[in-house]
Amino acid sequence: MTSIRTRLFVILLLATGAIWFSAVWWIQHSTRVQVERVLDARLAEAAQMVSSLLSDGRVELASAAEAVDAPANLTRPKYSRQLSCQIWSLDGAMIGASGSAPAGRLAEMQGGLSENVVDGERWRVHTEVNEELGLRVMVGDRLTVREKLVADVTRGLLVPVLAILPVLAGLIWLSVGRGLAPLDRMARALTERSADNLEPVDAGPLPRELRPMGTALNALFGRVAAARNRERSFSAYAAHELKTPLSGIKTQAQIAAIAPDEETRRRALTQIERGVARTDRMVRQLLELAAVDTVANESGERLDLRDVACSVGETLERVAYAKGVTIRIDLPREIPAVSGSAVTATMAVRNVVENAIAASPENGDIRIHAAATADVVRLSIKDEGPGIADTDRPRITERFFRGSGAPEGGSGLGLAIAEAAMTQMGGTVKFRRRRTVGEEVILIFVRKDL
Repeated sequence: MTSIRTRLFVILLLATGAIWFSAVWWIQHSTRVQVERVLDARLAEAAQMVSSLLSDGRVELASAAEAVDAPANLTRPKYSRQLSCQIWSLDGAMIGASGSAPAGRLAEMQGGLSENVVDGERWRVHTEVNEELGLRVMVGDRLTVREKLVADVTRGLLVPVLAILPVLAGLIWLSVGRGLAPLDRMARALTERSADNLEPVDAGPLPRELRPMGTALNALFGRVAAARNRERSFSAYAAHELKTPLSGIKTQAQIAAIAPDEETRRRALTQIERGVARTDRMVRQLLELAAVDTVANESGERLDLRDVACSVGETLERVAYAKGVTIRIDLPREIPAVSGSAVTATMAVRNVVENAIAASPENGDIRIHAAATADVVRLSIKDEGPGIADTDRPRITERFFRGSGAPEGGSGLGLAIAEAAMTQMGGTVKFRRRRTVGEEVILIFVRKDL
């Protein structure tokens, strides 16, 4: 059963039917108890009446048993002559009986209520003993009549139930359909949308139970729209940024080909080498950015920041040496393990250190150290460059953004990659101007040993 409407309809119909029929059963049970109680009381009253009439001498002994016929009649003909009476002497001789009484003895007990089988029929009998006259008055009725009375009452309840059940089913079906109408509206709104429409769904006011789904859908559309815009921007910026160095390489190659002397050719080849290096770095950063954007959250792996920092230092040692910059790694012996991926963490640290090398003056120092707190580990990278201008700080992690004091040859992707990588690992990036000179970039990792 895949239809929510059908499922709700069946559940509600079964639940309502079960409750209704349980109520009918309870009414039938309580009716039977009450009917038996009333009829038992009437048997006792009839027996006491006959005994009282005999004691007062108001009726003759021979006709006393017929006195129960009149009060026993009910308004409906099929219940007429329900009660039967027998009068017996205490020594066991029958003195009188009503016309509806059986031939056999109604009861054997001394007094009170009893059930007996007489002439193949079950009877409910009340026996009243009159010690003064030496008589035993027995008044009874057939249990089949009682059961028929209870069955008629139950039938009177079931007939309306069965008649109303189709109407109830129709009302439940309509009610369920009306209750699910917001889902139908939302389905129609989604069906009628084009593939390019990522605006929030307008399906009218939603009930409280559907608001989380509507909110989640709109949030999903928002994320898809943001991802699409990011991809478009990425493609546009990448094409623009790659076009410039490639055009420069082509131009320098043409100059080298037609250079009139060795000095001109050497300068052209040097420019080609620089352009290739810049393009190589930009392509690597674009690939890293795409990888960070597409991978799932990587906060579950246990990571040693000492290994990451040393690996980045060894990788960038030649680049730093070529510019006359020294990378100093000063980490404590015991660094708590952090949560993250070695590949993603290496991306973040390497791009920050590369930016620091590019910003550092000749013979400058880059210092890498770490400090742990109760729940995080802070990896700090300090350089001695000019620092980030105050006007550039709000946009420093935007993709392809290059600040006013950025060195030549940068792509504006390094800090954007670092921030995206830290976000993937559940961490953050902070920037802080140093008191003397330079900038401090702090990568905040979540501790894994907690």
